[in-house]
Amino acid sequence: MACFVVPAAEGAVVKVIEQKAKKSSENTEACARRVERLGWLSKMLWGGSALLAFEHVWHGEVVPFFPFLSAMATPADAAAMFGEMATTGVAMAVVVTAAWGGLCAVANAIEQRAASEQAPALEV
Repeated sequence: MACFVVPAAEGAVVKVIEQKAKKSSENTEACARRVERLGWLSKMLWGGSALLAFEHVWHGEVVPFFPFLSAMATPADAAAMFGEMATTGVAMAVVVTAAWGGLCAVANAIEQRAASEQAPALEV
């Protein structure tokens, strides 16, 4: 029904934070890396939401006329839609964010490994 709205909303919040961080006065390499990784999360959330929105349009759950979500036609359907958003939508957003966290952990490990290999070895 409207489960894609929750990750899309998180994507919008992340995008705003990313833009604020880009305009930050702190222009260090670490800050640039954090902004880049926020961009990863934003793209993951927006991409998943776009695919889900397309799927919902395909199945007639999102329509091109008001109220745009077919579940908003009756109060009973709206209650079911909000329940789906609270369960499925939140779960999807949490899973995408957790996957992004794992991706960032792997990227950090790779960067640390590369840095340690480039550091000159001390000879005894």
